[in-house]
Amino acid sequence: MSARWQTTRFTIDLSRPKVMGIVNITPDSFSDGGVYSGSLKNTLAHAEKLLHDGADILDIGGESTRPNADYVSPEIEWQRVQPVLAELAQWNVPISLDTRRAVIMRLALEQGYVDIINDVQALEDEGAMELVAQSSAGVCLMHMQGLPENMQNNPVYQDVVDEVARYLSERVRLCEQAGIALNRITLDVGFGFGKTLAHNIALMQHLPQLSTSYALPLLVGVSRKRMIGEMIEREIPAERVAGSVAAALFAIQHGAKIVRVHDVRETVDAMKVWQHLSAKN
Repeated sequence: MSARWQTTRFTIDLSRPKVMGIVNITPDSFSDGGVYSGSLKNTLAHAEKLLHDGADILDIGGESTRPNADYVSPEIEWQRVQPVLAELAQWNVPISLDTRRAVIMRLALEQGYVDIINDVQALEDEGAMELVAQSSAGVCLMHMQGLPENMQNNPVYQDVVDEVARYLSERVRLCEQAGIALNRITLDVGFGFGKTLAHNIALMQHLPQLSTSYALPLLVGVSRKRMIGEMIEREIPAERVAGSVAAALFAIQHGAKIVRVHDVRETVDAMKVWQHLSAKN
């Protein structure tokens, strides 16, 4: 497995796990909807805090992909993210754009705003794969059964681990065929995206198998998600911090190279303790 993730401006060393801090610029995201979407100043202050707390990458999103999320037009999505991306592009930090739309990818890549495309639909939008191939951006390919508006209605698998693995393997094959080098690709099994709690647990428990079979870095995003709430019986996302940190550590111990989180400081502190205790004398 490559210990480096090649992106537009940065070669990210994955010999130690990295933390991706979440910056949602949406009024309706499941955990922090509306908190940072009110003003550019507030959003940038939040991004700065995430970096101060230890984030290695910032992930910017302008469309909520929570279950049953309302439709957001590409025009509105771009209006939300463009001012933030324009400012963050001047910072010396890898910038990831969380979008599933080729038109948004194109605008951001043409402006030189982003280093990474983080796509919940694994570049399935028409023209997305070719667009990323023509760029030098890194990409995260995620598995999702269905679409945000219907993905949690009744997710069904014969074997969730095998089906997710086969889907991502096929997307990687197509990306490589399109001209995207393997050292630019990371994978996300899509916790909570068209999966029940049982599906999510099975995928988490099989991370070592998935990591070995792909020979590509795995990104895990479970921060504050419903699966955490169901396991610890916490309905309010903001009360799922400790559970989220525990899940992030489990993921890292079982092969994840990047964890995507809301609570950067808590996650980074936990990782430092784990690394100290895991170090061999």
